[in-house]
Order: sequence, then structure tokens, then C-alpha cells
Amino acid sequence: MAKSPTGAGSMPEGKPLQSGPPNPLKAIGLNLYQNANPDAQREVLDSLPVLVFLERAGKIVFANSEARRVLGLTEGEWTSRPVEEVLWGLFPGTAEPQTLLTGTQHSSPFHATLPDQTGHLIPVEGTYSILRPEQREAVIVAHPSDRERVPRSRLMEDVLASLPEAVAIEYQNHVLYANPAFTRMFGYTPEEAEGGSLRELIVPETRLNENAALLKAVDDHGFSTAETVRSNKAGELVDVSLQVAPLLVDGGRVGYVFTFRDIGEHRQTEEKLEHDAMHDVLTGLPNRALFLDHVNLALSRRLRDPGQNCGVLFLDLDTFKQVNDSLGHAAGDALLIAVAGRLRASLRPQDSAARLGGDEFAVLVENIVSTYDLEIVAGRILRELERSFEIFGRDIHAGASIGAAMAGPDHTTSDLLLRDADFAMYRAKQAGGSRYEIFDKHLEVSVTSHQEREREIRSAVNKRQFVFQYQPIYRLLGGLLEGFESSLSLRRADGTVDSLFDLMAVAEDTGLSILLGREALDAACEQLRILSDRLPQQELILTVNLTRRQLYHPDLIAHLMKALAASGANPSRLLFEVPESAFNENPDAAVAILQRLADWQVRVAIDDFGSSLASLNHLVHLPVGMVKLAPRLTAAALSSGRQLSVLECIIHLGNTLGLQMVAQGIETPQQLAALSRMGCALGQGPLLSPPLDQERALALAETGFGAFAPGI
Repeated sequence: MAKSPTGAGSMPEGKPLQSGPPNPLKAIGLNLYQNANPDAQREVLDSLPVLVFLERAGKIVFANSEARRVLGLTEGEWTSRPVEEVLWGLFPGTAEPQTLLTGTQHSSPFHATLPDQTGHLIPVEGTYSILRPEQREAVIVAHPSDRERVPRSRLMEDVLASLPEAVAIEYQNHVLYANPAFTRMFGYTPEEAEGGSLRELIVPETRLNENAALLKAVDDHGFSTAETVRSNKAGELVDVSLQVAPLLVDGGRVGYVFTFRDIGEHRQTEEKLEHDAMHDVLTGLPNRALFLDHVNLALSRRLRDPGQNCGVLFLDLDTFKQVNDSLGHAAGDALLIAVAGRLRASLRPQDSAARLGGDEFAVLVENIVSTYDLEIVAGRILRELERSFEIFGRDIHAGASIGAAMAGPDHTTSDLLLRDADFAMYRAKQAGGSRYEIFDKHLEVSVTSHQEREREIRSAVNKRQFVFQYQPIYRLLGGLLEGFESSLSLRRADGTVDSLFDLMAVAEDTGLSILLGREALDAACEQLRILSDRLPQQELILTVNLTRRQLYHPDLIAHLMKALAASGANPSRLLFEVPESAFNENPDAAVAILQRLADWQVRVAIDDFGSSLASLNHLVHLPVGMVKLAPRLTAAALSSGRQLSVLECIIHLGNTLGLQMVAQGIETPQQLAALSRMGCALGQGPLLSPPLDQERALALAETGFGAFAPGI
């Protein structure tokens, strides 16, 4: 049916609109009922340019030709249809269907809505009149509303059209109005939406129960709200914040007002915040909290199906701290990102990796039956991490220490399983790294002991329970004092003093060695100043031990400059003892650091040379001034064959290169005599002198001789 500009139904051309309530038709109706010719009745009513309905007991028993045309009905389709199905809102403000007989007057005007044959709603007005109350008969005469005569308020329509939220008004389960924002959000034009049902237009099938619950909440509580999804015209889901309120007319609910706000961006922001809260920002891997949740779920599945077990791998990178210290934090971050990528690539689809913090990672391995399955995954990860990483144009070798623990009866929570994997990782770290260990109870005892030592050294640092001792270094020919090796020792609560040698490995792992190294350097510089003040004519040397971490720490030179400036010590009399294994890690970086130390006139000694069979190239290429032989090489002075030949060659090579050769751990006069004959210039050890405290070391320096007879 064509529509007028106001949206009302139109009449055939040449048929004037009825203006005003056609009350005289009541008389026509009465006369028709009294007329004996039914065909004449219909002919008269069909000729009228208005819509005429006859009602009996609340149902339409006749509709004239104009009514049938508007409704799109054939001759016989109008019989026995309830009045409320034809004229919507004939009795506004009522919750139950009513008939004309409920009116208090015999003839009354009305305004209602008529759905035409296309489903569009046509506003109509007219009169209804009671014909025979005893037979519950009435006549209804209607015509489209005259919008010029009864103007529709534009203010409310303009307000609704200007809202950014989508608004749809449903009247008796059909859309009466949809604003432009509704069209933008869901794609339906007002013409497509009006007359239809929101339930059919935009409510997905999976949300039908939810929609019904929302409408019930409106009936029960007066309103309802929800964050949910609705479907647009293209079938795509739209995240919306939905508010539903009742549409009230004369105090009665006749429909609903729906307000929709698009929260797609808000939902994406929430999802991102939720993701970030449960994932590591740097690598994108799950964080500790999410990983523990995954492990707890895996443990729950294991209880339901004991045949499908799970396990955890705990990873700690072996060289991450050196990369951070030598190349900076940006390089460290790049390495962590690269490691995360390698982890993802090496895992099965059912396994998941996480970054726990720092350089620690974890892997959940599911659907396994034995520790052998854990070993397969751990081995594959090790192989991936053994390949070098290109970080800022440099090849970096990371490696990892991996601990593995398979879920057992005692692992009731994720924390317990991760703890045991951590125990196993400590064992792998103690064994030298770049390996994996499987957890067992014996391993737990060993790791617990390691952790106790860590607590012990932390307590000593916090309470400053360490002291400095000095072991004399002598010239083997003549017995003159050459200097001292300074070392850090632990003063226990009972006053005894023990070496920190056994604890230094723990200090190195935890990073405490940096703090201890600074304390040792400060004390050595101060001791050098005291020696210079008391013995200005003697040029005694003082050596300070540097661990691998201390050597590569970026603050080494800066702290050295600070310590020398504060003490006024002569830097040429200071030597750093560095274990030969530290040079094997990154020879190029080591050369650069040693050259900077040489610029400050500070010499470096290769400590424990021969303990790990380092390349003799170190003696040639590294800018060092002293070589301290490992005690096992010193012991070879009394051997024969190849061991003795190797010792003699090393001493001869060092002397040829102008290096000071120092034999450590001299225990017998025979060793002393043999080393002197080979040309080893310096020595230290129990035979010559034990470590001394500060005052005894100063007293010895004033005499200039040690505890052995010079000239042996």
C-alpha cells in the first residue's frame, strides 16, 4: 500500500478522507441490520471510503472492501478475527483485550494503529458504536489520521533522532519507532524495522532466553540492563549495553523502550586490560598468575583422568645477567623476547609457556605418562636455546638451566609443583647450567642446603658480618715480601672467621657478588693507602679477586675510579685476579675491559690458570701482567713426565712474555725448591704464610720477610 508523507495509509484517488467522527453511521448500521437484503447491506458498506468493521462478541464478523484492501484480506479472511489483532491500541492503557462493550458510552471516538498488508503501521482514528448490547454487537468506523488536523509532536521525535544511542520503541511486540542511530548500529532502516519484531530482527537465537529474562525483569522491577550482543542486518554480532524500560500509556504497559549503546571499543579495551593483567607485557607470554591457573586446571583434569598426567619445566637463562651487565637492559629485553619466541616454537600445541619474571620461564607439559616425556620436551628446548641469538648485531649464547617436576600425589596445588621444578632447576644450575634435572626427594635436600647458604650470605651482607684477610705473596728467591692477596671472610656469631670461598658461588648466582666486590675493592684501596703511608719506600702490591659477574659489570670502572679517588691509593700497585674461565665466555669483551683497566694503570692477573685448561692464547692476547698457577699445577712440580713438562713450559712461556708467574698453594719445601729451579718468581700458600688480619699483615710488611728461610 502506498504511504502518505506522514506515514499514514492513503485512500484511493478520488475518495475524500472522512473528517470528523462519522456518528451517523450508527444509524446506517442499524438500518442495515433491519434490512432483509444482505447483499444490499454489503453494497452500501463497500461503497463507503472509510474502513468499516462489524464486531460481535469481540471478534470481527464483517469488514468492508476498503478495510479488506488496506489489510490485504480476501473476502473470507476477515471472519472471526479478534478486534485487538486488527486495531492495535483501540483501548490504550489496558493490559487485557477488551471489546467495545466495555465502553461507558454508546458511541466514542478512538485513536489506534492498523497494520497494513505490508506490515507497516498506519495511525487511524474514528468512532466505535454499540448497536445491540444484548447481542454484544458494535460497528467500528475508522480512517487514516489527518496529520494536518491532528499534528504529531516533532520535539520528541527530534530529540530521539539526535541521540547517539540507538532507540527502538516496541508497541504490542511490533516496532513502532526506530531512530537514525538504530539504523547506523544495526543497518535496518525505519521502514524495514517498523512493524517487525526486535526479537526477530536483532536478537540472536542463542540470546532468546536472555531477551525473555530482560523483559520479565522489566515487568517485575520496572527496568532491566545488560551488556550483551545483538545481531546487525549483515548477521554480525554487535557488543551493546542494553537498557529496557516499559512503554506506559495511561499507567498501563503497552510495550517497551529499548536503548542500545555500542560498547565494542570499550569491550576491546577491557579485553586488552584483562589480557595485559594476565600476560607479560614484554614477551606476550602468560604471566605467573595465569600460568598457575593453567597448572591448577591441569591438576584438576589429572584427578578426573589419572592416565593423563602433567608436569612443569622451570627455566633460568644462564647468561642473561652477563648480557644485561655488559650490553645493557635493551639487549637483555631483546634476548628475553627472542627466547620467548624459541619457546613457543619448540612446544607441542597442548603445552604452554610463561614468563615468571626476570629471566625465569616456565612450561606446562600436559598429556604425559612418565618423566621421559618431560625429558623429551626439556631436551628440545635446550637445543633451541643453544643456538646463538643475534642481538643488536652480535651473536649471543644464552643457554638455560631447566628443572622438571612431574605431578605426583603430593602436588595438590600449582605452587607445590612449581616449587619442586624450581628445586630441580637449582641442581641444574649448580651442575654448570645448559642442562636439565628431574626432581626427586634427594635433590630437594641438596637444593635446600643451597638455599640455606644463600640466606646465610644475605644475612652476612645485611649485618656486615664479613672481614678482610690478607695472604702474603713472596719472591721465592730471597724471601722478600711482594705483596698480599686480599680476600673476604665471614665472621660468625661465635667470633670465628671462615672463608667465603664456598659461598661465593651462591653470591655469584644471586648477584650479591657485585656488592661484595665493591666492599672488597674499597677495603683494598684503603689498605694500599695505609701501606704507602707506613712504608713509602716499598712498592708492595695488593690483589683483589674479581668474579666473572664483577668483571663484566658496567659499573666496574666507575666504582674503581671512585675508590681510588677516595683513598688516594696508587693504582699501579693494585691487581685484579680474574679466573681464567671468565675470559673464555667473551674474549673480545674481556680485552676491552682489561684495556680500560690498563688505562688506569691497574693490572690484571689470570687466576687459577690451568684449572679449566684455558687456551694458552690468553697469555699472548690478553693485556695481563700476572699469571697465578692453579694449585693442581703447583702440585705437579714434584711429579714426572708430561705434567711436569707442561708446568715447566707454562712457566717458561710466561717469563718469556714478561709475565709475573705466581705458584699458589705451596705446601712443602720440596715444591718450593722445585718451583724456584723452574724460574717461578712468586709464590703463596700454607708453607709460606696463612691469611692474616689487617694489623698482622701491616706488621709483616714492616719486616719485609715471611715465615720461610730466604735463599732456598
